[in-house]
Amino acid sequence: MSSPSARGAVSPRAAIGMIAVAAAAAFLATFNETFLNVALTPIMHGFGVDVATVQWLATGYLLVAAVFVPVSNILYRRFPTRGLFVAVVALMVIGSVIGALAPSFGVLLAGRLLQAIGTGLLTPIGMNITLAVAPREKLGTAMGVMAAMTTLGPSLAIVVSGALLSITPWTTLMWVFGALALAVLIAGAVLLRTVVDLGRPHLDLLSFALVAVGLVGLLYGISTVFGGSALIAGLSALVGVVALGAFALRQGRIAAPLLDLRPFRSAPFVLGVVMTMLGLLFVFAMNVVIPLFLQSAKGQSPLGASLLLAPGILATVVLGPVAGRLFDRHGGRVMIPAGFAVMAVFALLVGLAAGHESVLLLGALYVPAVLATALVVGPSQTFGLSHLEREISGHGVTVVSTSFQIAGCLGTSLAVGVYGALTTLGLEGGQTADQAATTGFRGAAVLVAVASLLGVVLAIAATRASRRARAASAATTADDSAAARTEGTVAALMKSEVFSLAAEDSVLDALRMFTSRGISGAPVLAADGSLAGFLSDGDVMRYLSAEHPRSASIHSFALPESDDLAKAFDDLVELPVMRLATREVVTVRADASIAETVSLLADQHLKKVPVLDAASGDVVGIVNRSAVNRLALSHHLERHRSPATV
Repeated sequence: MSSPSARGAVSPRAAIGMIAVAAAAAFLATFNETFLNVALTPIMHGFGVDVATVQWLATGYLLVAAVFVPVSNILYRRFPTRGLFVAVVALMVIGSVIGALAPSFGVLLAGRLLQAIGTGLLTPIGMNITLAVAPREKLGTAMGVMAAMTTLGPSLAIVVSGALLSITPWTTLMWVFGALALAVLIAGAVLLRTVVDLGRPHLDLLSFALVAVGLVGLLYGISTVFGGSALIAGLSALVGVVALGAFALRQGRIAAPLLDLRPFRSAPFVLGVVMTMLGLLFVFAMNVVIPLFLQSAKGQSPLGASLLLAPGILATVVLGPVAGRLFDRHGGRVMIPAGFAVMAVFALLVGLAAGHESVLLLGALYVPAVLATALVVGPSQTFGLSHLEREISGHGVTVVSTSFQIAGCLGTSLAVGVYGALTTLGLEGGQTADQAATTGFRGAAVLVAVASLLGVVLAIAATRASRRARAASAATTADDSAAARTEGTVAALMKSEVFSLAAEDSVLDALRMFTSRGISGAPVLAADGSLAGFLSDGDVMRYLSAEHPRSASIHSFALPESDDLAKAFDDLVELPVMRLATREVVTVRADASIAETVSLLADQHLKKVPVLDAASGDVVGIVNRSAVNRLALSHHLERHRSPATV
């Protein structure tokens, strides 16, 4: 049952404002994922904690954000969009204030996790808003903007935090983020409106517990596989997989699932999600290992390392919407695999440049590498979601948003893990610190290059899957069309046995057919089967009236043959039907409503019209006024039928 605040029409201007707020939300959520990472060292010194403890500001953030993503779809469909958005962003503001004023590490972590709850809810809410208000034909452009903000967030965070930390204490980061969140909160309060039909969806607590255990176990296992006990990491991941399996089974057995799993039945959607994750994995991996390598091996300051990434980041923001428009026009058949290929090639080149003395070469080669992610992340995301029906698109958004957190955790953990492991092996093998760091960096570059090559393969598979899906949809549509002769359409009324004339037939041939078939007119078909015209007995009589006045009366055909009538018929033998046929034929589609057909017959003062197949344009029947009259009469008699006769 819908709420009184269910969505209505959204003007183009209002839609632009709402998409802008959604894009700002996407930026805010992903910006905060890496904004505090550069400050981990001063936080360790300030609170006297070790690396294993301080890393929970990053790992715990990703875990909590991932857990709350599935809940967002329930809240989005239950509460008014504006109020929900404001409340979620308010959590991030409050968390920032708590973190900035934290007297201990525990309080700081609590504020950080409160921000994470907001992030987990905010990203899918913003995407749902975009899907709801963006025109279908411009969805790629809108999602390109969202993808640009998603890519810009974690990348720009490193630059901004590096600049701020060079002149201010780390607590400034919390105040700055709080101010950004407050600005987005105000924009949402002004511009947003409810864009979904509201109801009272139920939150299944057991499902929430299972997905929480599943995601925490899986992501914790991934994030600790290189930096802790391999046994504990493996067991944690195993528990996560088992819990997620139990979650999936439960969703199919309860009336109100936390997450509708129907999107996973679509192969193009699943491939689109995986390709999006691979693109984001590249972004998160490179954005963490490049500053790490530049600071440890090249002697760069945090600000210098961050600024080296800035050109590529800014260019990616510009290219994101452009890539979206290209996807709207041409699809992703070429763009997505090409983007992955460029990512793979330039990731390897960046790895090779790591051994060069100049860091500018590395920075220059990184620009096309990160630019290529704009051709992948947004288009892949749009590709996957565009293959879902609107009724389950919200659940698709939840899956995509959850994949963001998984991709972030994978990219960060795997890249840092490979970097650290190979660096250690290099040191143990007798390499200098700089040489070992270069080896580690090149290993991370190879990792993302391999992931990008996998993306090329998946992009080709996605194109094939999309073609199969379209073919299956077309076949279903054709079957439905063939079976669509149901009450309420022209197909229910038309006479499907069509007696037609060929364009080369004579008018006399037409009259013979009219007489033998008991009809008063017929469509004229061209050699290729297309409709060329329509000839009626009225067209013939008007011709005879003009050319043979004495045989123009219809009664002439019932009287013994006269010389005038014989001359008229001789004339008709030589006269092709297209000389008399109406060329601008009024037609009706087989899927048109009966109401449309009645209006057409009345407005055009016609007794009958040809019926064309909606897809091919072939003549499939004739509908006439008498059929409409019979239908009206039968409906009238049905309504007034005596109960005793039922």
